[in-house]
Amino acid sequence: MGKDVIVALDFPTGKEALDFLDLFQKEERKPYVKVGMELFYSEGPEIVRQIKKRGHSIFLDLKLHDIPNTVKGGMASLKALGVDMTNVHASGGILMMKAGLEGLSGGEHLPILIAVTQLTSTDQRMMEEELLIPKTVKEVVLHYGENAKAAGLHGVVCSPHEAKEIHERIGADFLTVTPGVRFAGGEVGDQKRVMTPEEAKKVGSDYIVMGRPITKAENPVEAYREAVRQFCDS
Repeated sequence: MGKDVIVALDFPTGKEALDFLDLFQKEERKPYVKVGMELFYSEGPEIVRQIKKRGHSIFLDLKLHDIPNTVKGGMASLKALGVDMTNVHASGGILMMKAGLEGLSGGEHLPILIAVTQLTSTDQRMMEEELLIPKTVKEVVLHYGENAKAAGLHGVVCSPHEAKEIHERIGADFLTVTPGVRFAGGEVGDQKRVMTPEEAKKVGSDYIVMGRPITKAENPVEAYREAVRQFCDS
C-alpha cells in the first residue's frame, strides 16, 4: 500500500460522477476515488459496482457509527461490494470498531478499515464549547488512533497536521488517510486544518483526499496529475 491521491466524488448523481470519470478514460493511472454519503445515498450500491467495473479503487466513506452489532451487520452487507477501503467513527469505541472489522472478515478480500478521528472541519472552539471535550484536537486524534490500533484497524482518517505524530506514536505502518488537502492558494471551504499535497507528503500522510480542488478545476485531469506529482512522485 503506497502513497496515493484519492479523489472525492462528491456529486449528487451517478451520472455526474461517471461523466467526471469519463475524463480519465485515456489516463494510464486510474484515480483512486472516494464514494461518500451524498453519492451513495442518492444512487445506492449500484454506483459502487459501476465504478469498480471501470477499474477504480474505491474508498467507501460512510463513517458507520452505531452499536457494535449494527455496525457488524452493516459492514457484512458492504463487504459484498468489494471496496478497497471503508471506515467507522472512532468515537463509537473499541468494541464497535472490532465489530466492524469482524463484519468485513471472511472470504478472500479484506478491505482496509480505518477510523475517523476528528473531522477536518472541527477546531478547538468546537471541541470545547460544542462537544465538551476538554482536550486539544491533537490529543483526541492521537487517543482515538490508539483505540483504532487496539481494535485491529489498519489506520485512521485525520488531518495532515496529525499524521506525523500518529506514525511516531502508533507505528509507521499504521495508515493515515488525510482530507483537508488543498493546492497552494486554493479555497479551503469548510475545512479548518489544511495542507498542500506537497506538505502532506512531507509529514507522512499515506493517502490524501481531494475533492473540489480537482472535481471543480477548470481542467480536472491536469489538477489530478498535479496532485499526483506533488504527493506521489519522488
